[in-house]
Amino acid sequence: MSSPAVTFAGPRRIPYPGGCVLEPGPYALDYLLRWTTDVTVAGVVHSNAAVFPLIRQLLTDPAAHGLRPEQAAQARDLFLQLAGQALAQEGGDPAWLAREFSR
Repeated sequence: MSSPAVTFAGPRRIPYPGGCVLEPGPYALDYLLRWTTDVTVAGVVHSNAAVFPLIRQLLTDPAAHGLRPEQAAQARDLFLQLAGQALAQEGGDPAWLAREFSR
């Protein structure tokens, strides 16, 4: 089996600041939609890239990034898996992340 065309490490613990006005789940969702890390796309490293917007670009035009549509979908699935786990740890619903891809 070949290695994935898009790779990145999962998010670390979400730095929830606490407080009585912030709900951890929605805060975590917002954080994950802006979360940055190094992302490798078809052998090209995108340093400190905002992962969610980059994956949306990959899904919109995979060929522009040297990918096939199914490889872009695999990148989305990896994001949903890794970020979804982090979101669930903060009491959020991983389905919230999936819904963001349809907006």
